[in-house]
Amino acid sequence: MSVLFPKVNKPREWDYRPIYFDEEKEARKDKKLARLRRGAFREEHEKNMTELRRKKQSKLGFWIALLVLLLFAFYYLL
Repeated sequence: MSVLFPKVNKPREWDYRPIYFDEEKEARKDKKLARLRRGAFREEHEKNMTELRRKKQSKLGFWIALLVLLLFAFYYLL
């Protein structure tokens, strides 16, 4: 059979995927690179920590005011 039909290798397939410009992907990539600059993580962390401190202080103030109000209520009712 090899005399009549010799083995012929198939040509190598060409797997070409065109690359398109994705504007959103490039914007995300640039944003990520900007965040990775030196000190960016620290700045973001400090900003988040100040927001958390404000929230904790406001909760603490609420509980202190509530406690004072309850103490006055008990003092005048008893």
